[in-house]
Amino acid sequence: MTRIAGIDLQDNWKANYALTKIRGLGWTLSEKVLKDCGIDIKKRVSDLSSEEISKINTELEKYQIEGDIARVVRENIQRLQIIGSYRGMRHVRGLPARGQRTRTNARTKRGKRKTVGAFKKEMLSKMTANKDEKAK
Repeated sequence: MTRIAGIDLQDNWKANYALTKIRGLGWTLSEKVLKDCGIDIKKRVSDLSSEEISKINTELEKYQIEGDIARVVRENIQRLQIIGSYRGMRHVRGLPARGQRTRTNARTKRGKRKTVGAFKKEMLSKMTANKDEKAK
C-alpha cells in the first residue's frame, strides 16, 4: 500500500485510477498531475518509485483536495444557514436542497418511514389493556 495525500492506494491499481480515490481528484485532473510529473499514465502504483511519489505529493499541494474541500463545503453550507436562505433551511431540516420532490421518494434524506395515525385493532386493544393494568 502506497500513501499519497493521506490516502492508502492499493499496489495493483493503475496510477491514474488510484489518484481518483483522493477526494477532489477526478480522471482529468489525475491524468494532468501524472503528465506534469512525467509519469506514465498506465503505470501501476507498485511500480512508482519514491521519487515519483514525492513528485506527485508536491504536485497535489497546488490543488484543493481531501480536508481542504471538505472544509470549504462545510463553510459554504454554514454560510447559507447563517444568512437564513432557503437552501440553508433545507440543510438544517435535513431535506433535499436542490429542488427534488419530497412527496414521494427522498428516503435517503428523510430516513426510514414512520407510520402515523394508522393502528390495527389488535394493537389498539393491547395498548388499552396495558393502560388498564397500570392504572390498577
